[in-house]
Amino acid sequence: MRWEGNRESENVEDRRGGGFGIGLGGGSLSIGTVVIAVVASLLFGVNPLSILSMLSGGSGQVAQVQSAHPPANDEMTRFVRTVLADTEDTWTDLFREQGRQYIDPRLVLFSGKTPTACGTGLTAVGPFYCPGDQKVYIDLSFYRLMQQRFHVSGEFAQAYVIAHEVGHHVQHLLGISDKVDSMRRRASEAQSNALSVRLELQADCFAGVWAYHANQARNILEDGDIETALNAASAIGDDALQKQAQGYVVPDSFTHGSSAQRVRWFTRGIETGKMSACNTFEARQL
Repeated sequence: MRWEGNRESENVEDRRGGGFGIGLGGGSLSIGTVVIAVVASLLFGVNPLSILSMLSGGSGQVAQVQSAHPPANDEMTRFVRTVLADTEDTWTDLFREQGRQYIDPRLVLFSGKTPTACGTGLTAVGPFYCPGDQKVYIDLSFYRLMQQRFHVSGEFAQAYVIAHEVGHHVQHLLGISDKVDSMRRRASEAQSNALSVRLELQADCFAGVWAYHANQARNILEDGDIETALNAASAIGDDALQKQAQGYVVPDSFTHGSSAQRVRWFTRGIETGKMSACNTFEARQL
């Protein structure tokens, strides 16, 4: 992936080594509570952040927030800042074409755990987006996990991860996430999971839309880049993760989509470059 020398975003907070507490809503969370949340997420497909928020009183308010120091200047941090800047430029242009204003998200680098408006963010959760504070959170050790556990490497695969979370920010700005959340609250567990899958697949498609326009404008793609992103999408499909973790697949519990579905919708985005092509909610077949 060609990225060096491109603009770097200033919307990055580096909380690594900052000594952040895990207080939430004025209370504190024990290690046992954190373990319960992570185990529940693995067994039932529940977001650990939701469980932590509930167990701490459900306020969702962040306590013990400290000032983040400026991000480091190592190669990986510069890469993250550059990818984020590229998403900013792309989505600003796409929103402007629709007569809308794009609001840049902030990206938080952390290690282990960090407070968020959605609860305590944990490395075990993986990268995630919190609509409450409009921030993307990522522990860069996730990239090592991608390589060691899923055998996926390459800079464009890493960029895809960021672009997917930014895709959730785009959904938030468009009001899509709020509508889906409202529908999920009135739905059965199976229906709620199905809505979550469509939301995640649309974020994959939006990541592809970003890649299409970024490459058109800045020629970022090199030979093999698209394949690495497709490998990443395939490796983190619900069916692949469940089969690896428990040896069998439970489709009704999917929350992100199968490997084939994630590949299909990312491909649709990167081939068309059109947001309108990412309407997973009206698609008869995912």
